[in-house]
Formats: sequence, C-alpha cells, structure tokens
Amino acid sequence: MALITTRFDAHSTADQVVEGVDLHGRTAVVTGGASGIGVETARSLARAGAAVTLAVRDTAAGDRAAEDIVGTTGNDSVEVAYVDLVDLASVRAFASSWQGPLHLLVDNAGVMAVPTLELTSAGWERQLATNHLGHFALTTGLHDALAAADGARIVSVSSSGHLASPVVFDDLHFERREYDPWQAYGQSKTANVLLAVEATRRWADDGIVANALMPGGIMTNLQRYVSQEVRDGWQRMLDEGTFTFKTPAQGAATSLVAAVAPELEGTGGHYLEDCNESPTVADDAAVGTGVREWALDPESALRLWEVSTELVG
Repeated sequence: MALITTRFDAHSTADQVVEGVDLHGRTAVVTGGASGIGVETARSLARAGAAVTLAVRDTAAGDRAAEDIVGTTGNDSVEVAYVDLVDLASVRAFASSWQGPLHLLVDNAGVMAVPTLELTSAGWERQLATNHLGHFALTTGLHDALAAADGARIVSVSSSGHLASPVVFDDLHFERREYDPWQAYGQSKTANVLLAVEATRRWADDGIVANALMPGGIMTNLQRYVSQEVRDGWQRMLDEGTFTFKTPAQGAATSLVAAVAPELEGTGGHYLEDCNESPTVADDAAVGTGVREWALDPESALRLWEVSTELVG
C-alpha cells in the first residue's frame, strides 16, 4: 500500500499546514500546550478558528500562553485547564467535566530521558506514566466526547526515540532490568504509536481515528534532562551538517498534518515524519528514521491497551 503523502515537508510550519483550513465550530484539546511545540500547535489551531483548551500542569504558564495565542491570532476562544498526567485524579476530573463534542485531541505533553529511575505514587516508571499512561487515561476518558464529534482525530506525539525500544511487557517499570533513560523514553514513545494503532481499530466505527508522529528535532523544555554529553554530540552533528534542528513552528507542522490534513481524513494507525507517512523499518535495522515494526504490531497494540486499562483502572 502506498504511503500517505502531503504537499508539506520538513521545512513547513504549522501555520502553513492550516492555511485555508476553517476550524470554526471545532473544539481541540492540546496537552502540554503552554510551551514548545504544544503552544505552536495550539496557536495554529486557534488561528484556523478552533476553540482550544490548553491542558497543562502549570496553569500560570498556561494562562500566559493563552494570552499570547489570543493576542497573535485574534481568537479569544482559548482556555486553560489543569491536567497533571501522572495524577490520574486530575485526568479523570478533566475528562468528566468536558462538555459537548471534542473534534481534536492532541496528546502532546511529554518528558524525555529522566536521568535516574523515578516512580510515581502508583509505582510506575515516570516516562511511561507521563508519556503513555496519563494520555491513555485521558484519551479513553474522552471517548464519548470524541465519538460525539462525528469525525474526531487523535494526534499522538511520538518520537524517533521509539526506535530504541519496544514496549517491554515483562518489565514495564524497570523492576528487574537496569534503568536506562533512553530505553525508558523509547518504550514510552513506542507506546504512543501503539495507542494510535489500537484506538483506530477499536473506534473507527465511532468516527474516531488516531495517528502518531515524530515532530523532528526541536530544542524545547523537553530536553531539560538531556546530558551535556548528548548535547555535545548534537552540536557536532550540527557543525558537520548531518543534523538540523527545526523551529517549534516547524516541529508542530506534522502534528497539524495529523490533525487537519485531508489526506488523513478517516484513516488512522499511521506514523508520520516531516509531514508525511514514514516507511516501516525492521526491528533490528540500524536507522534513525522510519517506524519500527514493533510500533505498528497489532498484537502488541491490543496487549498494551489491555495492560493500560488494567493499570489506570
């Protein structure tokens, strides 16, 4: 089957993707919408006319971002709500309080490369808890609102980091293996793709599809835990011309493709990169792009859904 392509590429910006798109009357939720690519995603959705809710842990930062979005777009339908993805009570409170249909859910918030093993109060490894389990609880909690939209899209922000690890079902929380920050991050990002695969399988008949994406390399607050050694490696690649950082607006472009591009209408379970669907690569391939077979495996997607359901209750 041919890969899905659009007219956009690695250099496109979020505003370019929404140019000519009318989202008046549509609602959107963006987690982590107070900074980084989240705020640029929210800004472009608002510029296209959507009523946008920033679901954030730091509501003061959210208020500042909302004010900025209103000022730059002229759309005053921008709200802020408290959601801490490792606090399931806050996730459930947000989902249960949502009124009316939800057309776009952008699961954007995340944490990267936490240097030492951190467990939440539930005993979950922090990156899996934040990047996947919190978003899983939010997404499933909003199912009825998404179904009421009659054509909703879920955007699951993953990463090329998923290339580093499958979901290790026998030891999700590093209880029996040595903790590695990038393996933990990779597992959580693979989970983001698997969520899109299984949500589409389960909910397509409800008019809901989900797609995952790699936004690209962007320097944001997400990298706050990244070691100086890794940063030095990035700098060497920049100096050699083998790597280029995107701006946050360019990084948000692929999220907007998943959210509004007509090429993704009614189809899900795909992994996008640089605004187009990525080719599948073997699990043992030494590559830096593409989507691993393990991230699209339907059996793993089903198993993760069942495990996640048991964990979040």
